[in-house]
Amino acid sequence: MLEPDTIAAIATAPGRGAVGVIRVSGPEAPAVAQRLLGKLPAPRQATLARFSDVDGATLDQGLAIYFPAPASFTGEHVLELQGHGGGLVLDLVLKRVLQLGCRAARAGEFSERAFLNGKMDIAQAEAVADLINASTAAGARAAVRSMQGEFSAQVHALQSQLTELRIYVEAAIDFPDEELDFLPAEGLGLRLERIFMAFDAITAAARHGALLREGINVVLAGKPNAGKSSLLNRLAGEDVAIVAAAPGTTRDLLRRQINLDGMPVNLVDTAGLRPTLDDIEAEGVRRATAEIARADHVLYLLDASTPAAEPRAQLPSGEPFGLPSGVPFTLVFTKIDLTGQPPHRGPVSEPPHLYLSALTGQGVDLLREHLKGVVGFQPSDAGTFTARRRHLDALGRARVSMQTAANVLQSSRAFELFADDLRMAQISLSEITGEVTSDDLLGEIFSSFCIGK
Repeated sequence: MLEPDTIAAIATAPGRGAVGVIRVSGPEAPAVAQRLLGKLPAPRQATLARFSDVDGATLDQGLAIYFPAPASFTGEHVLELQGHGGGLVLDLVLKRVLQLGCRAARAGEFSERAFLNGKMDIAQAEAVADLINASTAAGARAAVRSMQGEFSAQVHALQSQLTELRIYVEAAIDFPDEELDFLPAEGLGLRLERIFMAFDAITAAARHGALLREGINVVLAGKPNAGKSSLLNRLAGEDVAIVAAAPGTTRDLLRRQINLDGMPVNLVDTAGLRPTLDDIEAEGVRRATAEIARADHVLYLLDASTPAAEPRAQLPSGEPFGLPSGVPFTLVFTKIDLTGQPPHRGPVSEPPHLYLSALTGQGVDLLREHLKGVVGFQPSDAGTFTARRRHLDALGRARVSMQTAANVLQSSRAFELFADDLRMAQISLSEITGEVTSDDLLGEIFSSFCIGK
């Protein structure tokens, strides 16, 4: 195996700041320190040093910290240079480091090397990026727990249960003539029940973690002048959208993220849904319908002050911009300040009904609680870890394999098929932590990281 080259990158965000950090990782890091600083700093001690150019002139002065392998973030020799945070000076120091034999790091390459050198698994590496990108305090705490290995520990515990069950299955296959019953029916039933309970628990926690990371995409839809922009402004707490009496004010998509007790909600205000000969407004309607089709949940706004025999009479059913099937939605009746109605939930029905006023704010708290309820979000994040859609997909495939195994055993006790389904479940679980990972997936995961991380 070829020895890895030495990589370097600016590890702090672009722009001016008091401190800027350059990170170097690889076998040549000690030699880079010798030539750049004039000496190799003592391990794990911040050392004041001059950063010199090829002629010995000072480029900058700051702190240098050397982490010898394997006790470093990447598992390789690592040198961190903490200098002044101006973009020009950082570029000059990085240029000098690259002249000394380093290569510019790819996005996420430091974390990728940490994974390849066994310093963390893939789920932990992804949590590093999630912590950097967290938009809420709850999301940041969940990312820290994943980074420390809580998610991985639960995945490994589930794999251990599958391994233990496979031991008995393989024994029953290898010793068919023995009188011992390796898989008594009552014991097998309890094992399977425990495994399914573990699947359900870790999947529920992962779904909650995915909510903390990604949030929910909520689209505000409805006819012109239904109050969509007013509700966006009320939920965002600022004047994001222009509100006017003239219909059709909103022509394009307006996006704003809000925080509901730690859950990110990505709000999208859309153009009013109506037939129009105006080319610009028609494009807005087209974009609105496309956004509705992609939504996790749609708030379809209706004007409560408009008489209607049935609430659904105001829905554009039969028109080209009717709500697509399969997209969950809530009917939100606005402008109750014009009707004298109190804010309230409608009778138990499908879809749910809410009555509020975006102008006065009455009933908006009901809407906030409703949005948390439709996705099963719990404000308490105790024990929650961050998760991604690929994790949920892997968990889902693993559970399907387990269910197939249980069905096979119940119908035929075909141990060979049962064992193969258990193996497939373990392979799916291994994708989460990276024990079974293709190079293409690795590249996709780490390419979304920051340069220098």
